[in-house]
Amino acid sequence: MSKDLQNKILFQQVVELLQNARQQVLRNVNQTMTITYFEIGRMIVEEEQNGKDRAEYGKQLLKGLSQQLTKEFGKGFSVENLERIRKFYVVYSNSLTVSTISENVKSQTVSTNLQISENTSILPQSEMSKSVTLSRIFKLNWSHYNFLIRIDDEKERRFYEIESEKYNWSVRELKRQYDSALYARLALSRDKEGILKLSEEGQIIEKPKDIIKDPYILEFLGLPELHQYSETQLEEEIINKLEHFLLELGHGFTFVARQQRITFDDKHFRIDLVFYNRILKSFVLIDLKIGELKHQDLGQMQMYVNYYDREKRLEDENQTIGIVLCQNKSDLVVEYTLPENNEQIFASKYKTVLPSKEDLIKLISESK
Repeated sequence: MSKDLQNKILFQQVVELLQNARQQVLRNVNQTMTITYFEIGRMIVEEEQNGKDRAEYGKQLLKGLSQQLTKEFGKGFSVENLERIRKFYVVYSNSLTVSTISENVKSQTVSTNLQISENTSILPQSEMSKSVTLSRIFKLNWSHYNFLIRIDDEKERRFYEIESEKYNWSVRELKRQYDSALYARLALSRDKEGILKLSEEGQIIEKPKDIIKDPYILEFLGLPELHQYSETQLEEEIINKLEHFLLELGHGFTFVARQQRITFDDKHFRIDLVFYNRILKSFVLIDLKIGELKHQDLGQMQMYVNYYDREKRLEDENQTIGIVLCQNKSDLVVEYTLPENNEQIFASKYKTVLPSKEDLIKLISESK
């Protein structure tokens, strides 16, 4: 090996080491700030509880604390920010349970001590009978928690927290997934036990139905809802925004091909998009349809799926999944076209603009 090549390899190794160190330092700083804000919130709540008129005393307390902290540390400690810090403590001190804590706490040195009471709330150190490490509980940045505390439903909030940590979502991606009602869309096809699992484990993919959403939200394509576009244009925009589309599809998807040609009896057919899901070990075929879904569309997808199962699928792979994405559909057409025990072919709506909260709730309700 030449000396120049050795130097180049050494340089690359040092750069990688320094970059990893910087990222680790940044993660540690962000986590330390989150834990610090939780402790500040605890102190504020404790002090408020000592006041006679809690509401009035709390206002004056935050105002005075804001003035003093701003004078000492500069920006970042407005009354509004202190109210969010207080809310952060209140939300998570009430929602963190013994089971949540026990899953996160191993044999790690305790740096911050909290109490677990009989009703499973986290209490101050003065009532402590068991200590935990907050760093094993708060794994996201403060910016994530600042958004998460706005979600009132505890199960829904926990789901987005788990998914953000598991898949390293940025705050922007977290907001986008929340705005597109990911939790509600996934909960549609689940029973009570399945919905509970979402809040405890996040999205677990075990069977084809677990990856299906209805509707799919494709607002990132930039296509106006009433704009006249062809299926080819829709496909082109998806390819141009493939990274975003993969995020909307969900976990474990990799892109395989577009306009995949299959041929038999001297006839040629083209599948719009082909993906592979590494979790399910299955090919996933997607056909794009403008307008109303027809039974012929489902029949065509059934043909594609059969072909892939017989000609493309390997012995250690699971059956192929087919998804027809359409602007509109009749659930009865889907029900009577597909067999009762269907586990391979699915039809879902798509929206090219992010609906309002009211419209999205209505859209999801209609799909139940």
